[in-house]
Amino acid sequence: MRVNFTVNGRQQEADDVWEGESLLYVLRERMGLPGSKNACEQGECGSCTVRLDGVPVCSCLVAAGQVEGREVVTVEGLADFAQQRAEHGGCATAACGTPLDQAKQWEAKPSDSQTGEGSELSPIQQAFIDAGAVQCGFCTPGLLVAADELLERNAEPSDADIREALSGNLCRCTGYEKILDAVRLAAARQEEAVR
Repeated sequence: MRVNFTVNGRQQEADDVWEGESLLYVLRERMGLPGSKNACEQGECGSCTVRLDGVPVCSCLVAAGQVEGREVVTVEGLADFAQQRAEHGGCATAACGTPLDQAKQWEAKPSDSQTGEGSELSPIQQAFIDAGAVQCGFCTPGLLVAADELLERNAEPSDADIREALSGNLCRCTGYEKILDAVRLAAARQEEAVR
């Protein structure tokens, strides 16, 4: 089957997709977007987390055919996604999300959405670096996507909110404290930018 959907603001088409093929496989192998990692293939680790119509999902559990006509944001498009959200009056309340019609107006730069190179980092990406939350990096893309979604809907998350939002993402290198620090740092910077 042929699947048409938007990835990081760009229309994409995947041909000859078989019915059991995962979104993760399509993103990594057919579209050359290796940021989402293939670890457990059971939806347990969160390394393959992407946003599907704004909601974090494990792309290993989503059949590629399910994304027909939908919006996907991967870690490669996170910086562009955050910039577009800021330019279009991103939400700073606890009950937000990006409306689908607004997300459809976003247009990623081709180099940014493919590799992430040549663009500024998103606030959460920069906070992960500044807080030393990146070690081997295998879990980092999924954590970044999940944390970005949390900060979009809750500008001032409590530690319990952060733990809940990241509960589906496993890291084998850290004790999670640096990751929590990074989300706290991004939230503080986001709050400071609003003032």
